[in-house]
Amino acid sequence: MDNPLLQKAYSPEHFRQQGHRLVDQLADHLEAQLHNENTPTLAWHIPEDERSFWNDFMEHGDENDLFAQILKRTTSVHNPKCIGHQVTPTAPITALTAMMSALLNNGMAIYEMGMAPSAMERIVTDLLCKKIGYTAEARGFLTSGGTLANLTALLSARKAKVTTDIWNQGHDQALGIMVSEQAHYCVDRAAKIMGLGEKGIRKIPVTSDFMMDTALLEREYQRATKNGIQVFAIVGSAPSTATGVYDDLDAIGTFAKKHNLWFHVDGAHGGAAIFSEKYRQTVAGIEQSDSVVIDGHKMMMLPTITTALLFKNGNYSYATFSQKADYLLVQSEDEDWYNKAKRTFECTKTMMSIHWYTMLKIYGDGIFEEYVTRLFDMGKVFGRLIEKESNFELAIPPVSNIVCFRYVDAALNPKALNALNARLRQQLLEDGEFYIVQTTLRNIQYLRCTIMNPFTEERHFKTLVEKIKRIAKTLKLTNI
Repeated sequence: MDNPLLQKAYSPEHFRQQGHRLVDQLADHLEAQLHNENTPTLAWHIPEDERSFWNDFMEHGDENDLFAQILKRTTSVHNPKCIGHQVTPTAPITALTAMMSALLNNGMAIYEMGMAPSAMERIVTDLLCKKIGYTAEARGFLTSGGTLANLTALLSARKAKVTTDIWNQGHDQALGIMVSEQAHYCVDRAAKIMGLGEKGIRKIPVTSDFMMDTALLEREYQRATKNGIQVFAIVGSAPSTATGVYDDLDAIGTFAKKHNLWFHVDGAHGGAAIFSEKYRQTVAGIEQSDSVVIDGHKMMMLPTITTALLFKNGNYSYATFSQKADYLLVQSEDEDWYNKAKRTFECTKTMMSIHWYTMLKIYGDGIFEEYVTRLFDMGKVFGRLIEKESNFELAIPPVSNIVCFRYVDAALNPKALNALNARLRQQLLEDGEFYIVQTTLRNIQYLRCTIMNPFTEERHFKTLVEKIKRIAKTLKLTNI
């Protein structure tokens, strides 16, 4: 073949050399991030400067320096001081499974384009269903992210609970779902994609501790019915991503059963608590649900994007995208579980099951128990530390690994205090030692941390608190 660039791109030896060099770089990166206290979490650059750098690198940069520059100029989730977004520091073994997935590139739409990962996916999802408390009739599949999984679950709910064949005939009736006002925005987005509109998203107020107020469910359901809206599903958060607070799944399940509603649990972040003996009670009642979403890339150490959508009644995992209104899961060896395109929104997807299967094979499900328990424990440690600080306050005592807190000063009015906390967060971002985020709850600006790294310890929290105090003092002195 007289195509030198193609020859080089597909050269096994070239790949071997690059791969060995990259694995060494990644191992050095892990060592520095996990064990060198002076390594920053990120090197902040404004977007235009970053774009300018990479434009220049495309023209003048050394190709042998490419991977090193990427490592320098991205946020390191493996740094124990990276306590911002809900993205896990991946178990290093999954970098290798991700490499296999990328190289083998089996699209998994049909069985012969993903034989091994299809079988692995069935094994993994069966295990997750069992951990939830579902029976052998349950089924599930993996898909690309919680947003897509939540949308698919609500489509399944509509097909199961609405008598009109909307998939084939469309609809003109007013439909709705019930969901906490603190639920993740992707639930709103899914409802609007489905054509429910604002009226069809029945937001349930929360209690003082940010749980869905289940005492209001009957009232809100009757209001929707009176307004001509057929409510077909209710969504419980496990937990809310803003606060880390779990809804009362037991109470929601009882209400759903009373009104024959589909009960869906958005456990994208914290559904992995099913693996923790200590914190399993946070998802008490999850076994009553009709469907559950769990993100592997949040609380199970897997690469983005790796999500499980699980159904109590396996029929519905096949029904959502069926081209006919009549369907039946044949409980036999001929059950068509291995042709994924019939069951998922995606026609092509990555071999994400190999990440999950490899973790289970090499470490067993005990590693998920250790991980979830450790992170939730550290959320409580951080919360207790904040409670002891006179210049800080919590939005709510942490019940998971999400902690919302703020710097307070009695001399500042609410508007100035919000501005100060927003500026504190920006200063921390530009400083680069820590990475945290922010949220607004009841018009109050909070700093928000999600402890995702099992190597984050109390001393890191103490260092963060002292740094915030110093920055706040400087900002107040300069009237910023």
